[in-house]
Amino acid sequence: MKWSEHIWQSIGGCYESILDMPFIQELSDGSLPQEKFRFYMAQDSLYLEHFGRTLSLIAAKIPDLQDVLAFMRFAENAIVVENALHESYFKDFGVGNKGILQPACHHYIHFLRSTAALEAVEIAVAAVLPCFWIYREVGNHIYRIQNTVNNPYEKWIATYAGEEFSAAVDQAIAICDRIAENSTEETRKKMSEAFITASRMEYHFWEAAYELKMWNSSSILFSNHQ
Repeated sequence: MKWSEHIWQSIGGCYESILDMPFIQELSDGSLPQEKFRFYMAQDSLYLEHFGRTLSLIAAKIPDLQDVLAFMRFAENAIVVENALHESYFKDFGVGNKGILQPACHHYIHFLRSTAALEAVEIAVAAVLPCFWIYREVGNHIYRIQNTVNNPYEKWIATYAGEEFSAAVDQAIAICDRIAENSTEETRKKMSEAFITASRMEYHFWEAAYELKMWNSSSILFSNHQ
């Protein structure tokens, strides 16, 4: 069994929980309140900027030249999508200011960037894979089950259910499988741990959008030390 086959089985429960989330269910039928979608879009735009930088860092560290090119393209596409959010989704849904990184997004992107910077590149490649893979599967799932005419979130669904995105996901999975096959058992274990952690963060990213989870500024105390 390939590493990717094994690791996808290991997150089966997490993935099913994502499909059952109110955010995904309501996105599917178009009933998701736009306030929640705007929050999600703003956070996702911030996330994609940092995600693109993380992919660039992996490109600088990964040994195989073809993989370097692949991750450079992944990074470019992440930034292109981020720009598209401004030009299209932000305009459509009235998002003006992206604001700041809220807790779930902050946690996720700092996990990815610190992993890419401080861990072996094999582990970093595994850590960024759920963002590709889970989004494709969720996009395809929604595309299959939706029966709403004029779903306001149709463009978002089409982005992640499209063939171009799916081809990039297949490439990222193949890179991970090849790297895992040529790695030690200990490295493969750490790759799996990173993948599972990132998958959990995918769940919490959508959960935070649905619940509008933000920093509680009233709980922050500032003091001057003499």
